[in-house]
Amino acid sequence: MWTKSHTLVTREVTKEQLWKLFSDVDRWHTWDAGVEYARLLGKFEVGAQFILKPKKGPQVKIKLVEVIENRKFVDCTTFPLAKMYGEHTYEDTPEGLRMTTTMKVVGPLSFLWRRIVAQEIADALPAEMVEQVKAAKKL
Repeated sequence: MWTKSHTLVTREVTKEQLWKLFSDVDRWHTWDAGVEYARLLGKFEVGAQFILKPKKGPQVKIKLVEVIENRKFVDCTTFPLAKMYGEHTYEDTPEGLRMTTTMKVVGPLSFLWRRIVAQEIADALPAEMVEQVKAAKKL
């Protein structure tokens, strides 16, 4: 198993604004420079799937495995002999809203999928989370 997290604390947006940003999967391409397109198949709830086409990779199907409105969602991408989880949490603190994204890869080929996919996603998290705040401020 491999895991990597990044946390950003901000007073610029609320968890409700971030939730609105993320739950509108079909518009992710408008604020995430690495996404060519994304389409939610159903509602933003446990069991729903979405199609994501990164600009630098093939289209993938991702499943929502945990959804707690305005607090947390976890998505899962299935690869041959590995799964990648993206956990996104939002917590109000005295210092501001704490946003944390954790990428985790599990399975016999986790080392391979970390190198091919997950490490690049994790490395981009600090800059991407800044862009998420900018986009959520407009909502």
